[in-house]
Amino acid sequence: MHIWVDADACPNPIKEILYRVAVRVSVPLTLVANQALYPPRSQWIRAVQVPAGFDVADNHIVQAVSAGDLVVTADIPLAAEVIERGALVVSPRGEELTASNIRPRLNMRDFLDQMRSSGEVTGGPPPLSNADRGAFANAVDRIVTKRMRADGG
Repeated sequence: MHIWVDADACPNPIKEILYRVAVRVSVPLTLVANQALYPPRSQWIRAVQVPAGFDVADNHIVQAVSAGDLVVTADIPLAAEVIERGALVVSPRGEELTASNIRPRLNMRDFLDQMRSSGEVTGGPPPLSNADRGAFANAVDRIVTKRMRADGG
């Protein structure tokens, strides 16, 4: 198992949770962004800076991900792509995205995108709450524990 993070928009408290998980369970964690990141020094944590550009970080993750890896992203199209490759996905709010629930999320995202492009103001997501952080930590712990057991580790 490898944890991949769509790090450009990933909140810092979520990254901090992931740093602790990677070190605690000795699982590789890679943050991918088009800006420089400075994660803590660890053999388990690395940052990859990709060139600026539309979906460059997403494309890097899609190319690198393997079945059974975990991807942390709020990007619904990226989630759909990596799910097709057999990866597990959790949003920074702790929602597990799967083959059975990604299609309605993709449809809603496309609908809201159409509304915004027609001038409708739809607002953004609410700020990350303590409950969101807890839900994320629990989801990641559940996924990593289950995956590590399946891998015999």
